[in-house]
Amino acid sequence: MVQIIIVLILAYLLGSIPSGLIVGKVFYKTDIRQHGSGNLGGTNTFRTLGVKAGLAVTLADILKGTLAASLPVIFGIDINPLLAGVFAVIGHTYPIFAGFKGGKAVATSGGVLLFCAPLMFLTVFLVFFASLYFTKYVSLSSMLAGIFAVIYACIEGDIPLLIAVTLLASFVIYRHRANIRRIMNKTEPKIKWL
Repeated sequence: MVQIIIVLILAYLLGSIPSGLIVGKVFYKTDIRQHGSGNLGGTNTFRTLGVKAGLAVTLADILKGTLAASLPVIFGIDINPLLAGVFAVIGHTYPIFAGFKGGKAVATSGGVLLFCAPLMFLTVFLVFFASLYFTKYVSLSSMLAGIFAVIYACIEGDIPLLIAVTLLASFVIYRHRANIRRIMNKTEPKIKWL
């Protein structure tokens, strides 16, 4: 039991590493929380610091989820890697290292799927970019990808996967509630690079 608790705490701490804050302050002398949406995720990094920084933060956030989900395997602990992944997403969303104000759970959730369900990750990734191509809304595409992941898990019939993906999609949608209002008011920014 103690080992399980340690692994879940480690997963949370991994998720709490504020990639956007680190990249912004170390390489650009900029606190991205003071710019754009104030969010620590990849989208705000793209808007505030540019493509290179955005890609670096997005990749780091994905890898946080992947590494956290792999912890039970690495330490030989008999728990579902999805559980550790969910704790990493909680850490990313409410990071202890950044005042509990983090990102919107998209990339880190993707990283969890990359480890636990690679084919689902690839399919959801394609849905995200297809939606992004047609709508130009990162937020809407993120939420649609989350919803699609739940549908995918339903079809798979894997109950632990369905529970975990439903939790992750709920995080994503909840964290985008302000974006939903802006989309409805037609004030949500659209990307210009696709």
